[in-house]
Amino acid sequence: MTVPLFRSSRVLEAQIDEFLDVVAEGGLVYQAGVKAYLNGDKSDFDAAIIKIDKLESKADKLSKDVESHLYRQSLIPEHRGDVLGLLENSDNIIDTTKMSLYQFSVEQPEIPAEFDAEFLKLADASAAAVDAVIVCARAFFRDSEQVKDNLYKVHHFEKEADTISDSLKRAIFASDLDLAHKIHLRYFALNVEKVSDKAQEVADRLAIYSIKRNI
Repeated sequence: MTVPLFRSSRVLEAQIDEFLDVVAEGGLVYQAGVKAYLNGDKSDFDAAIIKIDKLESKADKLSKDVESHLYRQSLIPEHRGDVLGLLENSDNIIDTTKMSLYQFSVEQPEIPAEFDAEFLKLADASAAAVDAVIVCARAFFRDSEQVKDNLYKVHHFEKEADTISDSLKRAIFASDLDLAHKIHLRYFALNVEKVSDKAQEVADRLAIYSIKRNI
């Protein structure tokens, strides 16, 4: 078992835990927002937009607080770059969920009922990838040897999102919709899938960082 990274700073540990909580909650809010849109529930969808906006702002603030704390207290200089890189890329996840929900709000794609289930499955897979990578991130700070034991879950859900997205796009282009409508729906399939891609990017970094910690 590796030594926890921040055993000398409870404040920093709490800040990072809170940051990871916010990113994890962002994945859940995103999932609920997409579901609300597909169900035509404008009230719940608008609530998700407001909440994801607040979470994204909170994540930005916490990330800056951690960065300031790291430099001000001269903590873990040998791992500082890895920690900051991890925070930045994790922050990209919640940025992507916010951008995706905002695109639904702005462009209001007309999604035929026959595609609702697959869009929802795609959002579920992306949210699951986010949840899995947050588990990995927590392990990195507490016991980096456990990171590799959980990374496979991120890969699994990211691949699942890829498969669902590919199947959905094929079904869209095989339908009788006009071409412009097909292209619009394909864009939103990619839009939802991108959330899992961002989780995968964090997982790839964690794989490298955890190896460095265990050398």
